[in-house]
Amino acid sequence: MEAEFDLFIGIDWSGAKGKSHRGIAVSEANAGKSVPSIISPPAHQRFWSRRSVMDYLIKRSREKKVLAGIDFAFSYPFIDENSYFPGAQNSPASVQELWALIDSINIDAPDFYGGLIWQNPSFSVYYNAPNNRGDLFRSRRRKTEIFAKHIKSPSPTFNCVGPAGVGTGSLAGMRMLHKFDGIACRWPFENNADYSLTLVEIFPSYYFALAGINAIKGNHAQVMMLNKALAFFGSNPLPDEFIANGPDFDEADALISSAAIRTLSAKQKLWDTPASANQEGWIFGVEYAINL
Repeated sequence: MEAEFDLFIGIDWSGAKGKSHRGIAVSEANAGKSVPSIISPPAHQRFWSRRSVMDYLIKRSREKKVLAGIDFAFSYPFIDENSYFPGAQNSPASVQELWALIDSINIDAPDFYGGLIWQNPSFSVYYNAPNNRGDLFRSRRRKTEIFAKHIKSPSPTFNCVGPAGVGTGSLAGMRMLHKFDGIACRWPFENNADYSLTLVEIFPSYYFALAGINAIKGNHAQVMMLNKALAFFGSNPLPDEFIANGPDFDEADALISSAAIRTLSAKQKLWDTPASANQEGWIFGVEYAINL
């Protein structure tokens, strides 16, 4: 994919219930080396909702050409079992069908919440969900997660429990991706540079690890460490008095993500993915190297 972007947006995501979420943080970085900035939620909201994030992305893409990275898994493992839900009747054959399925099961849940799938007898068995570890839950891995492991290993996508559980946010995110049909380029499933908005999957801890920082216990949110990571990605520093807010220092994750995708997007090799990415997706910035 060859495209030049004017604005780089990093979003630390949340899959929690409710209509607004303390755990969502949004950062913008303009082209160049300027330090990224935290974007406040709409004036009438104390915290971001997932719907307002979608509206914001659409609005900004009408003003500039935007590359936006969002911290959730855009898809599930497929290649290992030749199926997203092995053994399930009518398991989706494509990622678009997967997104549509998750959206339809959760259609009555507000703000793209996706946890109603844990009550569905056909699919709940595949998830490690709150108060319900499904009989068919396994630590399956996508190709991108296998390649990422030599830097930083992501959590299994069907895990929806614990602070590292990416699964709940991914369910909500996939519902939103379904709604973006015809509005944005959802990479790598689509490679249309004509869209003014391109969405990519991100993994903030991976970007910190690339910069030599282990993002645990909030050490990555200390301004000295955060500026070290920003400098690694060619960004100007934050002021010494900066404090990263959010229950898990979410603003630090959003800031590093916007700076990272700004720099990494210029590396053509990072847009190259294996054929499996057409069904499983790919974490932006993870290099596909055949010899790994």
